[in-house]
Amino acid sequence: MSFTLYDASAPVFINALTSMQAWIEKAIAEGKDEQTLIDARLAPDMRPFSAQIQMASDSAKGAVARLAGVEAPAMADTETTWAELKARCQRTIDFIRSVEPAAFEGAEDRTVELKFPNGYGYRWSGREYLPGFALPNFFFHVTTAYALLRAAGVALGKPDFLQHLGPPNVTPEG
Repeated sequence: MSFTLYDASAPVFINALTSMQAWIEKAIAEGKDEQTLIDARLAPDMRPFSAQIQMASDSAKGAVARLAGVEAPAMADTETTWAELKARCQRTIDFIRSVEPAAFEGAEDRTVELKFPNGYGYRWSGREYLPGFALPNFFFHVTTAYALLRAAGVALGKPDFLQHLGPPNVTPEG
C-alpha cells in the first residue's frame, strides 16, 4: 500500500484541530479571560486568535475538499466564544472524517486553483498544492494560535502541540 495525499493531509489536519480544542480547554481550566484571548494578536496588523482558528479550519476543510474533488461546508466566521471555536474545530474534523480516502484517488494530478478577490491566484497539481501551500498555510495559523495562547500565559508546551503522539513508545528497556 502506498502513502497517499489522503494520508499526508486528513490525519494531519485532524490531529492539529484536536490539539487546538485541547489548548482551548487548557485556557478555560486555567481561568484565562476568554474575551482577552479571543481578541489577542501577536502584532497589530495580524488577525486575532479567533481568526487563527477560523483560518486553520478553512485551510483544512478547503484542502481536503480541493484534493478530494468535493464541496467544503460553508462556515461563517462568527465565532466569539471558546465553545464556538471548539465547535468550529469539531465541525471541521467531522467534515474531514466524512470524506472517504477513495475520494482522493487521482488527487496528485487533480488541478487545484486558488483565486483571490482581486482575480490573481495560483494553480497547482494536487501533489504541488498540499506540501507547497495547504500544509504550510494551515500550520501558520495553528502555530500562531498556539503562540497567542502561550504568550498569554496558558501553560502549553511542545507535548501539547504534538499531543497526538501520546506517550513515548520507546523506553530505556526496549
